[in-house]
Amino acid sequence: MTINNSLYYRTFQRDVYGMKMETKSTEYKTVVSDVLIIGAGGAGLRAAIEACDGGASVVIVSKSLLGKAHTVMAEGGIAASVADVDPKDNWEVHFSDTIREGVYMSDWRMVEILVKEAPKAVYELESYGALFDRTPDGKIMQRAFGAHTYKRLCHVGDKTGMELIRTLEDQVLHRDIKVMDELFITKIITKGNAVSGAFGLELRTGKFVVFQTKAIIMCSGGCGRLYKVTSNSWESTGDGVALAYNAGAVLRDMEMIQFHPTGMVYPPGVRGLLVTEGVRGEGGILLNSNGERFMLKYSPIKKELDARDVVARAIYAEIERGRGTKHGGVYLDISHMGAAFIHKKLPAMYTQFKEFAGVDITKEEMEVAPTVHYQMGGIRVDPESCKTNVKGLFAAGEVASGVHGANRLGGNSLADILVFGRRAGFSAAKYTKSAKHIYAVDEKAINEQIARVNSYASIKNPVNPYGLMERLRNAMSEHVGIIRDANGMQKALSTIKRIREKAGRVGVSGGLRFNPGLLVCLELDGMLIVAEAIIRSALERKESRGAHARSDFPKNNPNYAKNILCYKKNEEMELSMSPVPEMPDRLKKLVMT
Repeated sequence: MTINNSLYYRTFQRDVYGMKMETKSTEYKTVVSDVLIIGAGGAGLRAAIEACDGGASVVIVSKSLLGKAHTVMAEGGIAASVADVDPKDNWEVHFSDTIREGVYMSDWRMVEILVKEAPKAVYELESYGALFDRTPDGKIMQRAFGAHTYKRLCHVGDKTGMELIRTLEDQVLHRDIKVMDELFITKIITKGNAVSGAFGLELRTGKFVVFQTKAIIMCSGGCGRLYKVTSNSWESTGDGVALAYNAGAVLRDMEMIQFHPTGMVYPPGVRGLLVTEGVRGEGGILLNSNGERFMLKYSPIKKELDARDVVARAIYAEIERGRGTKHGGVYLDISHMGAAFIHKKLPAMYTQFKEFAGVDITKEEMEVAPTVHYQMGGIRVDPESCKTNVKGLFAAGEVASGVHGANRLGGNSLADILVFGRRAGFSAAKYTKSAKHIYAVDEKAINEQIARVNSYASIKNPVNPYGLMERLRNAMSEHVGIIRDANGMQKALSTIKRIREKAGRVGVSGGLRFNPGLLVCLELDGMLIVAEAIIRSALERKESRGAHARSDFPKNNPNYAKNILCYKKNEEMELSMSPVPEMPDRLKKLVMT
């Protein structure tokens, strides 16, 4: 792989918000590759491995440090019908479970690919060195998860995501793959309807980087940080969705935001931190403040292991009706399983509660409440290749849509990043072989981005970006939460409009290097785009379906068994509805049985 590290110096004149800026000498370095991967989580690392093995030169960029992606916070396991614990399990049952719990909004072909290839992905990860928990006879141990017919989650205690990242990172580091971490991409640059590169800022140096590339794979994760209470790490601000949208990509199902039933509620500093579904999968039960096992009322058959939207709304209802804990949650109890069992199966959960809350889960109940967890919607991609409608732009993982429909099954996310990360890497490498020339990166676009980034650190009397971000999170949490209505969402839209008016004046003191406030300025524009897409799509869906629950339209409406698309047209956000692709008869039979 050839990397061009030469420095280019450019001088330009700019006028920002009516304030004349002096002529400056600026510099950027140009990095050339066949494939640029934005995001170093499970999807990005798996895509990089496949693209490199396919003969492409590959560069990975990550907003955070390598190994620190949000994937490490996935705990419960990888959903795959390897049938090592329940021999009756197979891809057909996994398919049916996924389609049903997605409330018939999933792209059937993406689901079929996922469930057929997930076992291969698990075995491949094992061949890379992943150390899965084992049954007494040496097979891969699998645990129960909500709405899965059989015990299907292949796991490494309650640290599966961490093991996945460790394993894939080792593979990346042993290949000719360049990794540039602590780098924020501010724009995908296009020529016509094809990518030509991207512009970024090295956060620790304050230096600009221009990427010239034939293909970009977006693997940047979700947008949970749009909300005040979330299980997501700080990186999850929806950057990739906004970048793709501004580049011309179509978004799909943006209204579908999953609330995980169980996040920590106390102490305040860790509110929202994930309490893995593995606790319930291993026998944990939910109790209200009266000591009642309330899931027997809401879901007498599946109980605590019903779909996430069902359990989350049940917990929400108990809290709203005054049967919550003193810290605003409910109790989750697994102490009856015994200390030895808990230490073996849930060591991270034991440590998490002991260190952060002073609670010994081998003896005491946990306090939990719903927390924003996952973005089912995202960039629309082709099922086979993960390509978008923008030539040369691919997407995989949480940033992409199609697999999960209106509600994601636990464990399907880790299967998703492995299966479609591999496909995106393969497809991008194949594409680069036919795309013989790398388009020249538009000089005007480069200068615009340099001016934009510099402006945040030089504007007089700036607006505080943290205050605007807090207002956005408050509006999303209050009005676009687990239960929604038109009146509240219109209020949220109005808030976004007011924030956007002020966002043009945000700024920070200090320079470009090691400046967290500058990163907030850069993230805010994208967060406003993603929030608007979520709200407008949620207003358009006048029904309740899966994770999207409206008090003013509480019932499911068959007329809305469609995907809502969102795209940029003439600098405005436009929406349309598209019929969900119809399943062939051979697959309909699986769902009907």
